[in-house]
Amino acid sequence: MTPLLGAHVSTAGGVTEAPPRARAIEATAMQIFTKQANRWAERECEPDECSRFAAALADTAVQVTVSHDSYLINLASPDAALREKSMASFAAELRRCEALGLTYLVSHPGNYMDDRESGLARNADAITECLEQVPGRTVLCLETTAGSGTALGASFEELAAIIARIPEPHRSRVGVCVDTCHVYSAGYDLVNDYDGVWARFADTLGADRLRVLHLNDSKVPFGSRKDRHELIGEGTLGEAPFRRIMTDDRLSHVPKVIETPKGDDATATDSRMLARLRGYAG
Repeated sequence: MTPLLGAHVSTAGGVTEAPPRARAIEATAMQIFTKQANRWAERECEPDECSRFAAALADTAVQVTVSHDSYLINLASPDAALREKSMASFAAELRRCEALGLTYLVSHPGNYMDDRESGLARNADAITECLEQVPGRTVLCLETTAGSGTALGASFEELAAIIARIPEPHRSRVGVCVDTCHVYSAGYDLVNDYDGVWARFADTLGADRLRVLHLNDSKVPFGSRKDRHELIGEGTLGEAPFRRIMTDDRLSHVPKVIETPKGDDATATDSRMLARLRGYAG
């Protein structure tokens, strides 16, 4: 089976420019931003744009497409105005994903700011309302976080609590994205307890809830609670856990996307990282 492996690629010049960049790195999975991630300005995907994106994608080996939503969104915020703005942005992201036919939408759980349990409830309720507003096939993947400050989602238990509060049929549209850098920083020791980490994931969330893997090494030590990505095999995780991931039959069907530093030449650097990962797979 050909690994579902790729990178977060640039959409500079428009989303239709992303598939050729994915083809240039021989990607079989691709992650993009459908809008500028650090701005509130929203946009709709026009029919012509969607058809051109589909045509460009068909000219690649990409089988799984992923969007990452805006960094500004905070569905757990106790501030009514910010939460409302976040929900509008999140719903707009869901609409773009549906229009473009994307497989997954990766989203960070929010920052609770006041009370953790209240934040978890606000996050789940906002997700439920937005999935109700925007029906479709794109699956939402809540991403594990490094756990800095008041960020939610640094533990499998918190992700499970959010998902459990989302009623069916919407819960069936929710999965999890595990980021190797984030979970290592949050205290899940993929280096010394690889099997234990995945056993805990399966026991807490269910193995079938894992839909996307972000493969990133870390610039910071284990348990640091910091989110600092490093090139594969060149950080504090080292090669070993990535070798395990690339040869783990339990994860063979899960799309794996790198978000590692791009350097001066994104295509060359991403190609080198993906070649390294393919080499680990034998």
